[in-house]
Amino acid sequence: MSLTPVLARIDADLEKSTQRLLDLLRIRSISTDPDYQSDCDQAADWLVSDLQSFGVAARKCPTPGHPMVIGHMDGPADAPHILFYGHYDVQPVDPIDLWDRDPFDPVVENTPKGRVIRGRGSSDDKGQLMTFVEACRAWVSEHGALPCKVTFFFEGEEESGSPSLVPFMQENRDELMSDVVLICDTGLFQSKTPAIVTMLRGLLGEEIILTGPDKDLHSGMYGGVAINPIRVLSKVLAGLHDDQGRVTVPNFYDGVPELPDDIAQQWDDLKFDHGGFLGDVNLSHPAGEFDRTPLEMIWSRPTCEINGINGGYTGNGFKTVLPSQASAKVSFRLVGTQDPLEIRQNFRAYVKSMLPPDVQVAFKEHGASKASQMATDSAEFEQARLALSDEWPDAAAFVGCGGSIPIAGHFQRITGVSPMLIGFAKDDDAIHSPNEKYDLDSFHKGIRSWARILDAVSGASPSQA
Repeated sequence: MSLTPVLARIDADLEKSTQRLLDLLRIRSISTDPDYQSDCDQAADWLVSDLQSFGVAARKCPTPGHPMVIGHMDGPADAPHILFYGHYDVQPVDPIDLWDRDPFDPVVENTPKGRVIRGRGSSDDKGQLMTFVEACRAWVSEHGALPCKVTFFFEGEEESGSPSLVPFMQENRDELMSDVVLICDTGLFQSKTPAIVTMLRGLLGEEIILTGPDKDLHSGMYGGVAINPIRVLSKVLAGLHDDQGRVTVPNFYDGVPELPDDIAQQWDDLKFDHGGFLGDVNLSHPAGEFDRTPLEMIWSRPTCEINGINGGYTGNGFKTVLPSQASAKVSFRLVGTQDPLEIRQNFRAYVKSMLPPDVQVAFKEHGASKASQMATDSAEFEQARLALSDEWPDAAAFVGCGGSIPIAGHFQRITGVSPMLIGFAKDDDAIHSPNEKYDLDSFHKGIRSWARILDAVSGASPSQA
């Protein structure tokens, strides 16, 4: 099988591919709102029908929530088995008055930066999902088959926390087993460089509630003699970092790896503009660990952040109150093999060690998940990186992600496969926001990228296009 005619077919059929995406975007598959249950069903049915139209054995699978879509197409026995994951559900459109057009009346628009596909879900994640589908369609159109066995796995609850996903994956583990997992729900680095996300930080959330007196007190009568929970809380929170920006929770850095030299070089080659990154939010100087680069701090280093503080009188005017309670919400981004449950235990012990007499503490849990580290030493990762580099002006890089994408960890834990997270979104796509868009160039080159990756990973032909 040759890649060259596949790429030519993608170019020739771009208008048809775009129209199919617009059809899918018209379906109001908002997973968080029960009023759109039938729309989510319709989106699943649309995908089943579309996959079947070029020979995929596809079906809709019910769950307690919105349905999954699974499809299979065989390929050469000596080629690897690839599973591709995407999600067809979308975010709500509120505030609707900030949209320039109906969010579910998608259109291709001309903008000063080029042509874009405008509509809810265009970037997150229907447009990205369809890049892979269209690449497969082009392979089948030209060769009558795919260069390898492919499983399609589409979810309808990603935007509402994926409550049905893990049970479904556990129950259908054998059907979802593969050699390679591809996920298209990420973006280009700084909107121009193709990237494969290989590090995802874990997340731990904790809420601290300190109680001193049994009621709010008059500060003129009790100030100075009675303990003030806000003062205690302030000391606790201020002590979470030392003067070098390191987190002081005992044993916090257990399991934090150093960045491999080859990955560090790739990141250095990206020439990250941290001044512009911070300047976009009216900041100028990196905070955090003083001896780390900005990209390290965003992608490969753990953090401790205070997300909210509450206590005393915060309304209009002034009230000289000494509060009974003070609280704070603290989150930790985790890397490597850091254990969120051990960190929770150590954090709580740290807080308790800082409390004076007459102050009691209560804790509330707000989630705990480990980081995901992909096994980039497998051949498929480098094959995919080189294939992406052939399509885009800039060479592709293995990058990290400051946030958390739970599906990647689910695949690692349930199937034992490290997924490749590859996407073509841009920073200005306004995902989850009004006027969401997906660049037509991202859609087009995304399709071509997947065609190249299928070719490279399967070994269908020499890289010649």
